[in-house]
Amino acid sequence: MVNAVSIGDCVGTGRAAAFDVAAVRALLVAAARERRAVSYSEMLAGLGHRFTRPKMRALCAVLGRIDEAGAGAGEPELAVLVVRESDGLPGQGWWVARADPLGHEGDWTGPQARALVRELQGQAFDYWEERG
Repeated sequence: MVNAVSIGDCVGTGRAAAFDVAAVRALLVAAARERRAVSYSEMLAGLGHRFTRPKMRALCAVLGRIDEAGAGAGEPELAVLVVRESDGLPGQGWWVARADPLGHEGDWTGPQARALVRELQGQAFDYWEERG
């Protein structure tokens, strides 16, 4: 498993700042146990960063890696817990990566999208609450 992901590695900026994968995962698991979603801004703040688009994209790359490792361990995904403040739904990157594998053919907003996100978040909430 990857222990840290350099923002520069993810978005080509060459910056030395990195996200500790274990720290990101710990924040996500804590949120799941509390049965709540977190915004991109909240996640970045919890990791000691201000919100910027490059940092958000780097965070998204880490979320993908966490979910890949979790799937291999039989865990529900955690990236679905990270949402936009504006509408409480995951961002475009999540939908691009997850819509097809989940069989979601509809809009990335609206009732169907909300129902799918609630279902997946509920799986994470239940899983991690039982292990709390």
